[in-house]
Amino acid sequence: MATIYHITNRELWRRSIPRGQYTPESLRAEGFIHCSSIEQVLGVANGRFAGQDDLVLLSIDTSDVMSVIQYDNAPGTDQSFPHIYGPLNHDAVKAVIDFPPSADGSFSLPDELQD
Repeated sequence: MATIYHITNRELWRRSIPRGQYTPESLRAEGFIHCSSIEQVLGVANGRFAGQDDLVLLSIDTSDVMSVIQYDNAPGTDQSFPHIYGPLNHDAVKAVIDFPPSADGSFSLPDELQD
C-alpha cells in the first residue's frame, strides 16, 4: 500500500460525502486532482495554502483509488507529483486529518504523520 495526500477545504470535502466521491474544481479545470507524497506535503501547503484555515489533509491508499494515478513532473521543478485522473472514491480515503496553520500561517506535519 502506498499513501498519497491531498489538501482541501473541510467544507468541500464534507459536501462530497453524500456523493461518495470527491470531485474538486481542479478535476474539471485541469483534468486531475493534485496530490503529494508525504515528503511533498509541506512544500505544497506552505507554497499554495499559507495562512488558510479550515483545511484537511486526505490520506489516500493508492491501491483503493478507482481512477488512474499518474506521476507528472511539476513545471519548474525536478519533482514528480501524483495526480488522480478522475473522481476520488471515498473508500480510498483512509483518514481525514485536521490541517491548521500555525500562528505565523505556516504548516507543519500533523502529529499522526510525524515519525
